Amino acid sequence: MLKKTVSQLQPYVPETPLPELEEKLGLAKVVRLSANENPFGTSPKVQQALQNWDFSNSRYYPDGDASALRQAVAEYINVAPERLLFGNGLDEVIELVSRTFLENTDEVLELGPTFSEYKLHAQIEAAVVRDVSVQTDGIADLTALAAAITPQTKLIWLCNPNNPTGTAVTCAAIAEFMAQVPENVLVLIDEAYMDFVDDLTTYTALPLLTQYANLMVLRTFSKAYGLANFRVGYAVMPPKLAPSLQSVRLPYNLGAVAQLAAKTALADQDFLQTTVTRVQKARQQWEEFLQQNGFTFYRSQANFTFFKAPQALALADDLLHHGFIVRTGLRPDWLRITFGTAEQNAKLQQLILAFYQQ
Repeated sequence: MLKKTVSQLQPYVPETPLPELEEKLGLAKVVRLSANENPFGTSPKVQQALQNWDFSNSRYYPDGDASALRQAVAEYINVAPERLLFGNGLDEVIELVSRTFLENTDEVLELGPTFSEYKLHAQIEAAVVRDVSVQTDGIADLTALAAAITPQTKLIWLCNPNNPTGTAVTCAAIAEFMAQVPENVLVLIDEAYMDFVDDLTTYTALPLLTQYANLMVLRTFSKAYGLANFRVGYAVMPPKLAPSLQSVRLPYNLGAVAQLAAKTALADQDFLQTTVTRVQKARQQWEEFLQQNGFTFYRSQANFTFFKAPQALALADDLLHHGFIVRTGLRPDWLRITFGTAEQNAKLQQLILAFYQQ
């Protein structure tokens, strides 16, 4: 029989594939701005590297240690290679952490709202999940989060910048928070969107890794590097926890092609910086649009905006029939929209204004 925790779960329903949706709607093109994907693609050097990959290697298992990628990432973020845990996307890393540490009646703290995967995997392990609401400006309430810690607390998830609010807390604020966290509570900082912030040194928690043995920082290649299809994420682990997490990790969980794609993308920092600059410009333009037109929104540090939209579901449906998918269901009457190209953003904003002027 099923585990009780699993029997109560609802399966994830993926979005309709774009070609199928385009045919259904009778549209030549549908733009997906609901999944925080990179509209600018990935480095062309990745395509070249994959074309040169020796296909005869497909019959062999990949490097189970992801050695070349491990070394490249270690040098890029200045950590010891053995502290890196690679996963088939951050989804697998989140699953690994939950499976390794959580037991029945353990407690997990997270923001409300935040990325749903933290709660999902905690529930599978029969842990109790407690949400601490973000502040009225959408920023994490670290004071309330620290106050919510109990003797049963095992893990604390902090998505920074947070999905879906887009807001971020500084490294200095996280340091003050960590000073209040007991050493037996593991804090996980999910920095999936960290590449997009205005000033990396202000926000990333990586410098705190040398000070706290109960801190992990997670990163991904899905967003700024445009490799969502390749599923490559990683965490920087406390040294004492590395052997246990590596023991739980499935062998060969990261294919050779994915390892090559990520390593090549990481090496092309010019492409990354071009992407980040375009996202930051789009973010500023979206803020000006929302402010000028009286929308309530949170000031994002990510590649998306989260704002209050009267008749949000009707607006989303109208946008869909004009060829744009946006994210609903994260909070009543709020929408999350991924920044697209300048042309896509302009068209989308025109459609939003037209909807309310009907």
